[in-house]
Amino acid sequence: MNQLSDRIKKLGESATLKMAKKSREMRGQGIDVISFSLGEPDFDSPDFIKDSAKKALDDGWTYYPPVNGYLDLREAICNKLKRDNDLHFEPEQVVVSTGAKQSLANLVYSLVNPGDEVLVPAPFWVTYPEQVELAGGKVKTISTTVENAYKFTAAQLDDALTQQTKMLIYSSPSNPSGSSFTRDELAEIAKVIEKYPNLIVVSDEMYEYITFDGTHESLGQFPAIREQVVIVNGVSKGFAMTGFRLGYMAGPLWLAKACTKFQGQITSGTNSIAQRAMITAMEADASSISHFVETFRKRRDLILGLLSEIPDIKTSIPTGAFYVLPDVSAYFGKSHDGFVVNNSEDFSLYLLQEGHVALVAGAAFGVPNCVRISYASSDEQIIEGMKRIKETLAKLS
Repeated sequence: MNQLSDRIKKLGESATLKMAKKSREMRGQGIDVISFSLGEPDFDSPDFIKDSAKKALDDGWTYYPPVNGYLDLREAICNKLKRDNDLHFEPEQVVVSTGAKQSLANLVYSLVNPGDEVLVPAPFWVTYPEQVELAGGKVKTISTTVENAYKFTAAQLDDALTQQTKMLIYSSPSNPSGSSFTRDELAEIAKVIEKYPNLIVVSDEMYEYITFDGTHESLGQFPAIREQVVIVNGVSKGFAMTGFRLGYMAGPLWLAKACTKFQGQITSGTNSIAQRAMITAMEADASSISHFVETFRKRRDLILGLLSEIPDIKTSIPTGAFYVLPDVSAYFGKSHDGFVVNNSEDFSLYLLQEGHVALVAGAAFGVPNCVRISYASSDEQIIEGMKRIKETLAKLS
């Protein structure tokens, strides 16, 4: 008997979680697998964050919180947005959720009707199109190239948008490419968005604090489109708080109210203890996590150097996050011991089975010629993993 809904049948499994699951299964069989598949910092949450969570327990923060988050947390988020991004929001414009993934789902379900067009430039985070399609929307993409660091241009955006486009979703720094938009690039994009006053733009800035070149720039900084831009962020990456499951949106009041209404019927308020710890993160100075950023910068340089030693791999230089997105299409059509690599899925499966290294195929991110490599791993793991990749690819002919 199969009584599952058509909705769940159409929903794809997260490619990143799927590869992580395969890696765990192989490790359970005693196979030494090096995983570059998950986007999770390999650091513990900072002690001052953990101490804050412990104090919240001792202070009795164990009751249902407000649906949109504690007021003092939303105030702390507003202060952070003003301090770091020069963006002004009132607490009523902020909704705290169980991870930025829920913030995105709240927005999609609050805005997208069946048949609505949503623009999702590629490469994109795997969840964007799945959520849009789950809501009945139609995904439209913009293709980018490694030569342009996988960034869409204002001209491409202008060509892709129509007056019927309901929403644009993108990330900077990007998951999966690690690319970031400069202020000048965003200024040109903002000029295009001005021409489409009914367009809502979701700016996913989850990797804001992991930026290597200059400062993070937000699309929300341009006054002419401020009421069209929704900021989505959280503490999972910058503060290594993935298990706390905390994200937030900040946007127009009417949309924040809609997201609160939707969330109230799905999960209600997110974890009370985690929210108290998030206040501490929002009030923290960026210097408290600077060692995270410097570590990722060194790992980026390490992995780029090792990738350069592998023939026929093309990649850009990431300016943020902790991913690299090499173009591996030169290996398509090659084979070893009966295994033919026809696409990025085959490429990833071949490396997992033959080299015991887990990557994520680029098709899931809208870039079928690529694979995503997360360098949220130790130097030793990166060196050994890249050695295995080089040796395993050398077997292909």
